[in-house]
This record gives sequence, C-alpha cells and structure tokens, in this order.
Amino acid sequence: MLQIQHKRFYLDVKQNRRGRFFKVAEVGTAGRKSRLSLAMSTAGEFRDHLTAFSELYASLGPPNPDSLPEDGKLKSEVMVKDNRRYYLDLKENNRGRFLRVSQTMPRGVQRAQIAIPAQGMIEFRDALTDLLDEFGNSDGCREEDKVSSSGFEGELPEGKLVRTDSKKFYFDIGQNNLGIYLRISEVKNNFRSSITIPEKSWVKFRDIFTEYVDKMRESSEEKIPSGGTGANGGGSQGCPQTPGGDCGVNVSASEGGNALSTTTSK
Repeated sequence: MLQIQHKRFYLDVKQNRRGRFFKVAEVGTAGRKSRLSLAMSTAGEFRDHLTAFSELYASLGPPNPDSLPEDGKLKSEVMVKDNRRYYLDLKENNRGRFLRVSQTMPRGVQRAQIAIPAQGMIEFRDALTDLLDEFGNSDGCREEDKVSSSGFEGELPEGKLVRTDSKKFYFDIGQNNLGIYLRISEVKNNFRSSITIPEKSWVKFRDIFTEYVDKMRESSEEKIPSGGTGANGGGSQGCPQTPGGDCGVNVSASEGGNALSTTTSK
C-alpha cells in the first residue's frame, strides 16, 4: 500500500485463467474507490512511461496559476493491449500537477481511471518495479486458454492507428462469447465515436472499400490528358505526308491576329 498525499494506492498481482495481471486500486477521500487493471507486459511499459513523466515533472518550475495549459495537459502517451487502451496524461490545474491514467473497455463499458499526484510518481514506479522484479513482465497466458468459445486459436492481431488531418482512427480486434469483432474508433479532440463489425462481415466491408478505391482510381486516370500536341492528341497523324516530311500546310496569322491564311503545297 502506498500513501501519496490524501490518497491510498493498493498494487496487487492477480491471476486468472488467462494469466497474471496487475491491478491498481485508488482510495480517495470519503472512501471513494477507483480501479484499473493491466497485463503484466503493459505494466512494464507503464513503468517506463512513469520514468519519462517523472523526469519531465522534475524539470518543470513551480506551478504558475496564471500560465496553465489551455487543456491542462503537459505530456500525453497511449498504451494499447489487445482490445484495451490506456491514456496517460500529465496534467496541471489550480490544485497542482497529477498523472491521470484512463483505461477504455470494450462493449461500451464506462472508462476506468485513477489520478496519481505528480510528486508520488517515482514512489509509484518503484513499487511497480519491485512487483515486476518478483513476478516478471510476462502475461503467463497458457496455451489451452488461447482457445475461445468462437473456436479461434492463437493471438489476436495488435491494434492499428491511422492519422488523417486532425482525426485519429483506431482499429482494434476483440473477442467475446459471440465471436471476434473489429472496433473502429474515430477520435477528434474530446469527441469519440466507434462502430463494431463482426468478423463474418469483414469480407463484405473489404469488397465495398476495394470497389470504391478502384472506381476513384479509374476516375482520376480518366481526367489525365493523353500525350501529344495535335488537336487529335496524335501530333501530325492524319495528314498526307509530303516528300519534305511535313503535312505541306502553312498557317500564318496577320499582324492583327484576326485573319488566317492557309496555303497547301502541291
């Protein structure tokens, strides 16, 4: 148990049929509790981020209420593990500086989060390091646990991130008792929306995307003018050739630029 300011933090290593995981419980004033869990491998990544956040915090000067960041954020990081995502935000407000750790869950479950006072990040990191040294950072997933009710065997692909303009799109593959699904989340500023696509529909979505991509490519290619300088795009093609090698047509303009005279050699 860690006591940081007026908060208590309980750090435990748990185990279920999928393997070991790291659990954090925050108990604040009036006994209010907040909890989140991380895979052991993610806990190792979290430990490394804590070191970087602590170094930044140590380099900052005293808080200045008159120059607070607009969104309160001093530094942010994101961790991804399977269908879970963790947001790490070092923030500052009129009460001080703190690290907010938020965990998003699948199927619309409410986000879980804890807030660690900035001056306690090193102490938190050291306690986490002791547990990782004792239990290791392997998730310890057994082979027989990799078979789900959907019949899939093996590890699901890691999540992907696509950035376009000011938006971010997250692609996460998850699994529940109904089978495997793809969740696509659109994030812009504080706005977030998502859709879930069952695995059986992936091919249909792929075919539609492929059709649109091909049609847009064909449309773009049709707009590109063909080579050549002649009116028909083929230079002098279509003119009877003279022994001199040209079409035998001389076109001249008067000085006024309005009248044209044409002569053809014989």
